[in-house]
Amino acid sequence: MTEHHYHTQLDWQGNTGNGYREYSRTHRVVASGTTLDLSADPAFRGDGQLPNPEQLLLAAASSCQLLSFLALAALEHVEALEYRDDASASMRDVDGVTRIDTIDLRMSITVRGRDKAVTLRLLEKAHEQCYIANSLSAQVTLHPAVTVIA
Repeated sequence: MTEHHYHTQLDWQGNTGNGYREYSRTHRVVASGTTLDLSADPAFRGDGQLPNPEQLLLAAASSCQLLSFLALAALEHVEALEYRDDASASMRDVDGVTRIDTIDLRMSITVRGRDKAVTLRLLEKAHEQCYIANSLSAQVTLHPAVTVIA
C-alpha cells in the first residue's frame, strides 16, 4: 500500500496557573479546513456539549468500518442501501494504565437481494482491513444486524 500522510492543527489558549480545576479544556482542531471545537469528557472537567477525544476515537473506528465495508460491498456488487452504527467504547484502568480497552460496533445494515451470509462475510473482511481498528490496542467487536430486502 502507498504511504499516506495526515495533518491536523490544534490550538488551545488559557491559563493553568490557577490549578487543575480552573483551566479550560476547550480547544480547536482544524482538519481538512474544518474546525472542530473539542473539550475533555465531563468526568475530566470538560464541556459535555462538545465532542471529546474519546468520542472521536470511537467515531474513527466506526467510520473506518463503514468505509471499508462500503468499498468491499461495491467491489462485490452487494447493493448496500443503509448502514447505521450505534457504537460504544469503555475506558478503564488496565494494568495501571487508563485506556479505552473495548469498542463495540452495533451496525444495522440493509442490503438488496443478497444472502445475509455474504454481507456478514464482507463485514468481517472489512474489519480485518480497517486500518483504524488495526492501529488500536482496544478490542473492537462487531455486532451486526443485517436486513435483506427484495
